This record gives sequence, structure tokens and C-alpha cells, in this order.
Amino acid sequence: MSEENKPLGDIVVLDLSRVLAGPYCTMMLGDLGADVIKVERPGAGDDTRHWGPPEAGGEAAYYLCINRNKRSVTINLKSPEGQDIIRKLAIQSDIVVENYKVGTLDKIGLGYENLKKDNPGLIYCSITGFGQNGPYKDKPGYDFMIQGMGGVMSFTGEPDGQPMKVGVAIVDITAGLFACNAIQAALRHREKTGRGQYIDISLLDSIAAWLANVGSNYLVSGKNPERYGNGHPNIVPYEPFKTKDGTYITLAVGNDHQWEKFCGLAGITELTHDPRFKTNSLRVVNRQVLIPLVTESMLKKTGDTWLRELDELKIPSGPINTLDKLFSDPQIEARGMVAQVPHPTAGSVPLVASPMKMTETPCEITRHPPLLGEHTQEILLEKLGYGKKKMNQLKQDKAI
Repeated sequence: MSEENKPLGDIVVLDLSRVLAGPYCTMMLGDLGADVIKVERPGAGDDTRHWGPPEAGGEAAYYLCINRNKRSVTINLKSPEGQDIIRKLAIQSDIVVENYKVGTLDKIGLGYENLKKDNPGLIYCSITGFGQNGPYKDKPGYDFMIQGMGGVMSFTGEPDGQPMKVGVAIVDITAGLFACNAIQAALRHREKTGRGQYIDISLLDSIAAWLANVGSNYLVSGKNPERYGNGHPNIVPYEPFKTKDGTYITLAVGNDHQWEKFCGLAGITELTHDPRFKTNSLRVVNRQVLIPLVTESMLKKTGDTWLRELDELKIPSGPINTLDKLFSDPQIEARGMVAQVPHPTAGSVPLVASPMKMTETPCEITRHPPLLGEHTQEILLEKLGYGKKKMNQLKQDKAI
């Protein structure tokens, strides 16, 4: 697809972010066609380049997963010359994304108020642990600690176990999603008004926002959520169950009609007439009595048999896959969710493709996750007109 036909094909993103939340956001913008210029420290680069093993072609898999569709330029932000380069690039950019500590870039003249003077249409997005104001604004924030502070760990895990985090850095990922969404809304606003704006994304705000029904349950009832292990606070039965051959499957009975069908399939039709279990609300209240009965019935058939029969009755269920089974699943294959991307040092790297499926402007992986500083000369020539002599001087000054 030509650049002009991509949704964000005319958009330039100056990416000053590192690690996960910011790079995830800018990767999605890149998937949508934006020209993402990833600014990294000379000689070191994004911390995640070194967060291996595993590695491919000398790059950590962690780095590879969130940095496709970008160009890498190495610039020393502590150098006056490097700061000047950033200012000049910002003039030609539509979006800046950064995740430094509050005030860090302001101190060196690279904050929003400084950069918008020469580019009033600039959209500037900051991603921090706690946001730009409030008593915690200067406190560092990391996904794990925010999962704790944000309440998720208090209701995740077994009832008698220790608080448990989610296995993926879900706060960083969702903050990146919120940032990407806000940036595109700001682009739409700029189309109408010509004005850019500042976007303040906080990890703690993000986790509070996606508590969804659990957060709402607390706000309405005033009761802290309990830990239900793999159970659901509002739907029963809705959890994994062990089957006859020792495998576990998920069973998600979402309404009373599905409950009746399940009981018939499981040979426990008497439970549909039991006043304790007739409605979902009653099943939630009486889960301690019901779940052992369902557990016993699930042991009568193998996992494959259950999955086949539940599918036939349109009762939601599924296997509990390890990642080898997920990425070889025919549905994942049919959806093209794994892409083999040519890479200059690894030969080819497998990457998870974009989940955004669009008929007119499909997402494409047109650039491999860049090597450190791979595009420094290209970008400085293309954007700023710097020749070889100028770049050699910048190198001598340790600005790039």
C-alpha cells in the first residue's frame, strides 16, 4: 500500500519513549502508517534491547515485539547540539511521545510549552506512572507496582493465596492503548481547529479506568472485591474445570439458557430446578455449593469430548493453551497473527501481527525493528539536510 493511502501515512511521530508503554503506542501508530522516528541513546539505546534472553540477531525478543515500523536515530539529549536536533525534528513532526519523569524534558527545553512555540499544531503525549499533577507525580512508576497500587493484585489469585499480578505487563500495554487512542482523537481535533494539544497519560489512571465492572461493583456497593481465583465475581459457572483425562478447559456459562443446556449435557438437570441455582444471581450467591457439583460432573468426560459437545450446543468453552498451541492454532493462522519479518542480523524474525483488521487500509509491517541508530544519517539528511561533514562533527561532539 502506498504511503498516502495509509490511515496515518502523512503523520510523523517523534518517539522519545523507552521500554514498553510508549513504544507500544508508537508501534500501533506505525502499524497505521505513521513515520515513527525512534530517538535512542548513542551506544546504549532502548533498555529493552538488552532484556534477553531470548534474542534474535543480537536483539532481545522484548525489544523486537514493540518496535517494528520505526526508524532509529541516536541522539544525545544531554548535549546542547542533540537538544537542538530534537527541536528541529519536532518542528517537522505531528506528534511527540515521551515517558520521562515529570519535568525532565522541560528542564532541557524539550517540553510541550517549548516545542509548541515553533509548532502550534504539535500533539505532545507524556506517559508517566502517576501523571503530571498530584502528590505522586514525582514518584517513579512501574507496571508491577502499579498493579499493586491499582488494586488488581488484591483481587487476583486464589482466595487463600498471596496477591497475584497479571502475567503480562498489562498496565503498560493499556496505557499505550489509551495514549494511542487519545493521540488519534487529538489529530481529529487538529483537523478541525489547526491546534495541537498536550496529552497526559498516567499508568495509575489507566489501571483505574480498566477495572471496569470490578471497579463499578465497588463504587456501587462499597465492598472490596474478593479473590475468586479463576472464577468470576458476577457470573457462575465461569472458570476452568478439570476433565476426565486430567486436562483443564474453560467453561463460561453466560446466561440462564446456557445453564439449562449445560445441565442437560452434563446429566445434572435436577440443578436447573434447584431454587438455589435457577438464575445467575442465585448461582453467584451460592457458588460455594454449586462449583463442587459442576466440578464433579466435569470429571465424567475428557476435555476433547467436552469441547466438542459444548461447541455443538453453543455453550462458550475453550482449551487452556500453552503458547505453542496458541500460535499453531488454525484460527490464529487464518487471521495471520504471526508475521515473518526480514531482519538485517537475524535473517527473519517472527512477530505478532496487528489485531486491527481493516478492509481499505490494512496494517502492514513495512519496517523491521530497527538496529540501534540504523537510520541516523538517513533521517538527519532527509529531515534537516545535514551532510556528511555536519554529521561527522556531531559525532565528534558526541551529539549523535
